[in-house]
Order: sequence, then C-alpha cells, then structure tokens
Amino acid sequence: MTKPLDAYRKQLWPLPIQLHTHTGDVRRLGVEIEFTGMEIDAIVDSIINQYGGRAEPLSDYEINVVETSLGQFGVELDFSYIKRISRERHESADSNDLEELAEAIVGAIAKQLVPFEVVAPPIDMTDLWQLEDLFLTLRNSDAQGTHASAKNAFGLQLNPEMPDCEAATILNYLRAFLCLYEWLKMRCDVDFSRRLTSYVDPFGKDYIRKILKPSYEPTIEELIDDYLEFNPTRNRALDMLPLFAHIDEPRLRAKVDDDRVKARPTLHYRLPNSLIDDPQWGLIHPYRDWLQVDNLAMDKARLETVCRAYRNYLDNPTANLFTNWSHSVSQWLIPELL
Repeated sequence: MTKPLDAYRKQLWPLPIQLHTHTGDVRRLGVEIEFTGMEIDAIVDSIINQYGGRAEPLSDYEINVVETSLGQFGVELDFSYIKRISRERHESADSNDLEELAEAIVGAIAKQLVPFEVVAPPIDMTDLWQLEDLFLTLRNSDAQGTHASAKNAFGLQLNPEMPDCEAATILNYLRAFLCLYEWLKMRCDVDFSRRLTSYVDPFGKDYIRKILKPSYEPTIEELIDDYLEFNPTRNRALDMLPLFAHIDEPRLRAKVDDDRVKARPTLHYRLPNSLIDDPQWGLIHPYRDWLQVDNLAMDKARLETVCRAYRNYLDNPTANLFTNWSHSVSQWLIPELL
C-alpha cells in the first residue's frame, strides 16, 4: 500500500492537460542528467538502493540497472571513444596489460573532462515524482552539476512522449516552444559554458517565421522536410530528430547521418542546466517549466493569441529596444506552474 506521505507527494506533482496518448495510455517522460563527483559504481548503487534491481555491466564505463521498480536505467561515461574501446576489450579474449593500461589512462582523463550520465527509463507522468528521490540521493553523495566548474557544460534533458504523432499536434508543440523559448531560456539561466557550445542552439528567425504563419498547415512529410531543411542537426534546444525518426526514419536518414539519433515517439528538450548539487533545485523545476509548453500546445485559443503576439513582436524592427519578450509572454502562462 502506498504510504500516506508518498500519496501526498504524488498529488503535489502537476500533470499535463493532455495526460493520455491517443491509445489511452498515460504519457511517459524520460529524463537524462549529467554530472561528475561520483564513481560509476556509486551511481549504480544509488539507483539500486532507491528502486531495487541489479547491475548489468556493458563495460567499465557503461552499466545498465535492470528490473528496478521504474524500469531500466542506464549509467555511462558520456564519451563514445572510451566506451567503445572498453566494450571491445570486454568482448575480446585477446586483450593484454598494455591495452588495459591505455584504457585506464584514457578513462581517467575522460572522467576529468566529461560527465557521467544517468538515463532514466520512460516513466508514467503520474509516477514521475518518484525520480526526485534519486536526485536527492545523488546530491547527498556529492554529485556535482553545471555550476561546480567553469568547464561543466552539463545539462538535464526531458523526453516527453507525444499525445499523438499527427502533423497538427507536432506543429502546435513547435509553435508553443518557439513562442516560449525566450522565457524558458530566462528561467533556465543557461550556463555560459553551455552557451559556448552548439548543443542548445536556438532556432533561426526564418524558420520561426515560417512555422508561426497562420497559413502554414503542412502534411507530416512537409513538416519533416521543412524542419530538416532548416535544422539538420541534433543541436537545438528542442531536438525533433528522435520524433521524426520514429515517424519516418528513411526520410530523416536521407538528410541526417548521425547514429546518435534514436527513434522514439518523444520530443527531446535539452535547455536546462544540471543543478544536481543545488539544494534549492530538483526535477520539479524544469518539469514545471516544460508543462507551460505542453499545456500551451494543447490550448488552441491561447496558443493562437500567443503566436499572434510573437509574430507582431518579430515583425517590429524596434521591438528589442522597448519590449522584453521573455517578460511579455509571461502574461499567457499558467501562474500555478510558476
């Protein structure tokens, strides 16, 4: 039976207006978070202590945690080269001491430069509150996030499942995100180290104007083609490539040759910092901000009003001098989520 405190905590977590998919299932959301300050075995133990399960190592730098109460977690050093050579050594019976030493040296250097990443399984949005316990456990185990070092360009990523994959629905999500991007950027206070990279680049103004036109009513093929024409890259604050690969993988692969793109029926929101070591921060904060996008996309009248206002703002050559859109757009947000 659910403990009274757990039931209370569950009720405190907000849910999207559109909670279910077109098949009637509760929508799920995946979470990825990057940090340093812990060894991989300690991270794995934190997950097992919180949710049960057992470790299945793929290499010294990749471990799956299976059979937990929430599903399968992945823990890995976010550096493809060291993961590859470590896997090859584990799979080969011919590895020698020199190869192991070389791998250890590269691994030690990599751990000073790149983060470990925890990839949570897709979790029902009604159960997402349970993941906050892992964040607290990692914080208490000295996990370090974006602000711990000037070189820590670490992020938190949300992968919300779409209600459906219809062109009109996807277009509404794109429009909602584009209208709220400046506000989200202000809320996230994206770290300078991350702004120096291309990982969370904004969408270009030409694409934004195209998407926001009231006359733009694309088919799914046109929506994908237009996106790829302007954005043939993962490096966007809202990466649409996994979703478009899920819908029409051959169409996407013809334009994007990147094996990191994994097909799934989700968006890939990449803007937030990883503030895992900040006691005033938790998963609830970026999640509530994302719900502003999610709920705006599902509110046709409000979305049309915001799109109209943003188009007027973009078309005004002096708007930046007199208007701060990140503040102006807040009048259309849901105050209970702020």
